Amino acid sequence: YFTNLLLLRLYSYFSPTVSSSLNSPSCQLQGQFHLNGMHKDGDVVLGGLFRTHFFSTYPDLSFTSEPSQPNCHGFDVPGFRQAQTMAFTIDEINRNSNLLPNVALGYSLYDNCVQLGVGFRAALLLVSGQEEQVVLHETCVGTPPVLGIVGDSSSTRSIAISTVLGLYRVPMVSYFATCSCLSDRQKFPSFFRTIPSDAFQVRAMIQILKHFGWTWVGLLIRDDDYGLHAARSFQTDLGPSDGGCLAYTETLPGNNDPAELKRIVDVMKKSTARVVIVFAHEGPMIKLLEEVVRQNVTGLQWIASEVWISATVLQTPRFMPYLGGTLGIAIRRGEMPGLRDFLLQIRPDLHHNNSYGNNMVNQFWEYTFQCRFAPPPAGWVEAGGALCTGQEDLESVDTEFLDVSNLRPEYNVYKAVYALAYALDDMLQCEPGRGPFSGHSCGNLHRLEPWQLLYYLGKVNFTTSFSDQVSFDENGDVLPIYDIMNWQWLPDGRTKVQTVGEVKKSAFKGEELTLDEDKIFWNFESKKPPRSVCSESCPPGTRMARRKGEPECCFDCIPCSEGKINSMECTSCPEDFWSSPQRDYCVPKKTEFLSYHEPLGIFLTATSLLGTFICIVVLGIFIYHHRTPIVRANNSELSFQLLLSLKLCFLCSLLFIGRPRLWTCQLRHAAFGISFVLCVSCILVKTMVVLAVFKASKPGGEASLKWFGVLQQRGTVLVLTSFQAVICTVWLVSASPVPHKNTKYHSDKIVYELLLGYIGLLAILSFLLAFLARNLPDSFNEAKLITFSMLIFCAVWVAFVPAYISSPGKYADAVEVFAILASSFGLLVALFGPKCYIILLRPERNTRKAIMGRGIKS
Repeated sequence: YFTNLLLLRLYSYFSPTVSSSLNSPSCQLQGQFHLNGMHKDGDVVLGGLFRTHFFSTYPDLSFTSEPSQPNCHGFDVPGFRQAQTMAFTIDEINRNSNLLPNVALGYSLYDNCVQLGVGFRAALLLVSGQEEQVVLHETCVGTPPVLGIVGDSSSTRSIAISTVLGLYRVPMVSYFATCSCLSDRQKFPSFFRTIPSDAFQVRAMIQILKHFGWTWVGLLIRDDDYGLHAARSFQTDLGPSDGGCLAYTETLPGNNDPAELKRIVDVMKKSTARVVIVFAHEGPMIKLLEEVVRQNVTGLQWIASEVWISATVLQTPRFMPYLGGTLGIAIRRGEMPGLRDFLLQIRPDLHHNNSYGNNMVNQFWEYTFQCRFAPPPAGWVEAGGALCTGQEDLESVDTEFLDVSNLRPEYNVYKAVYALAYALDDMLQCEPGRGPFSGHSCGNLHRLEPWQLLYYLGKVNFTTSFSDQVSFDENGDVLPIYDIMNWQWLPDGRTKVQTVGEVKKSAFKGEELTLDEDKIFWNFESKKPPRSVCSESCPPGTRMARRKGEPECCFDCIPCSEGKINSMECTSCPEDFWSSPQRDYCVPKKTEFLSYHEPLGIFLTATSLLGTFICIVVLGIFIYHHRTPIVRANNSELSFQLLLSLKLCFLCSLLFIGRPRLWTCQLRHAAFGISFVLCVSCILVKTMVVLAVFKASKPGGEASLKWFGVLQQRGTVLVLTSFQAVICTVWLVSASPVPHKNTKYHSDKIVYELLLGYIGLLAILSFLLAFLARNLPDSFNEAKLITFSMLIFCAVWVAFVPAYISSPGKYADAVEVFAILASSFGLLVALFGPKCYIILLRPERNTRKAIMGRGIKS
């Protein structure tokens, strides 16, 4: 009674005909609305708002007399069938002994005439009661107002009406209002709906766009809450990752301005977008399509919102060449057994002039049978008219009213009524003292409050006879589900609307799209889905580069750089991976090292073993001929040590070949350094001995030989080698080398390199040895051999440094092995080649006399 009391208070304040005291015994209503309605008494009354007329006219407001009521005309059969569906549902509930036992539901259904003013009048009438006079006792006595309202069918009207009803927490369950704005619980605390919101409808359409790869689409909307909020949802949710971009967004003119419609169709015609989404009612669609036909704009794939996908007025031979193949989102179809039989039982109320009559039924009867219930005007009978008797047969009339094969809005009405009934049933089953309200109280059938029903309505969870689950989330939205429809243009010219899939949202799996593509009719020569993209997808190995000033779906394709692959952007591969040649995926990097199995590794290994073998052969020759003068004259013990160190030098090169391990990494340079220090130490001592012998051959030089005895020679070699061993030990302990992944030479490969050690020091030492021997007489053959071997050694290692630095990857190791082998062969050939030549090929020169003779002649 909140609104009623408010009107009474206002009236008592302003009208001089009523008492100024609020305790006056009775008050007169400020005014009464005369609306088309249909009513049934009950213990609890539910209200309903339905569109049963297309148009309404308002009289001139001159205010010289009492204003007349709006006049509604243009009977809407589907809207009336929806109202009858609510009556059928309440009748079915009343016959159900398990739901609301001992409680009779009634209804008060009103026509909104597709006008906010009329719908608002009906809503106020529903929540404030209908008595002309209300007696004021402690509680108001009279016909009770409704406990909840099913409606409205429009988002705009639902927004306005629910804003007021929300103040009094009167529940309103809409069956057709889809605006996502109605999910705002702060603004609309008592609003619920059994149809999914536009937000989900947009998501469902985006799922279809993604499925067919349509990333470039046009959007046409109506200039109302329904269209504007749909456009906002698309602009928010639609993107390259979700399905595409909007090529254009156009608003259909409310006044159907021909010039504006022509401009919009021109935009559609020039755009490269082949898919057009339309959020508008069938009225604006007809005007738009007339311009499409006039300009002959074909080759478009239309996507329909739920308000016009089922509009038969558009499925005409004139429009189907353009609309054939349309895909759309449709309200879930349901089945209600017994509804057709209930509709057949509708009979007029011959006494409908009473204030509580069913004048909507009478108007339907007049519309269907073209008759009247009042005395006909002059000429009516002569024109073939007659009076309705109430005995006419509905089945004999060709009308869509009895077509129950495609019940969609009606199914939402059915679910809305049942939601209110289940909420009321839960409230009445509350046990006193265990209720959810203040003091653990429960609702009372004799004094029900609408806000109490809201609590239970939010917890409703039931399954319909069609096996659909109905429950509301925290925003009052139902668990969404849509059918996907396809307009099929048959060869004989007939039109068929075929269900080709569904999209729904479950609590556990999220959004699910199911499509049977074999059932879809495509209105194209190829009989396949069209392509609708601003830019084709980038091929593998390229990335998208957005075009400046254009939507995100318009881009150019730029090749990815090495080491990167493409997704939305080129991304770098992990450290141990590299891009494939096509830049479409990452592959493991090749591990590059100097292998025993490749030709270069085989050659270096063979060379190393050959050098080792030659050292063994030379050592055998020297051992076998150790008593000969040339061996004895060349300090056989140092020669044996030198051959041993050269053999170690050849063998240490093998540590640089093969997959690097930690132990080879630590051993290779230590073995290399110690081997070469041992070799150079022997040469150094040998050179010093040669210098001492040369000096002893001069007068007074005999004393110098005492410093170069056998023990001194061994000690010098041992000290020099030990010093090198100490340095290597300290190096391995303090900064032990490990296998190192180097990507500087080849960024697409892993290279194992080792830090060089002491090679510079060895080169300098070798050079100094050669420098010390420069003043020896040319006739002294051993000095010349040592000098020549040191020059080779220094030349090799001086050339090694730049070659090593500039060599990529495994070739750096190959250069180092080559330097080791080249310097070792240089020393071996220079120092032992001439001696072996004499021993093996010129034995006549391997005599003391020959050796001394050469020395004398020189």
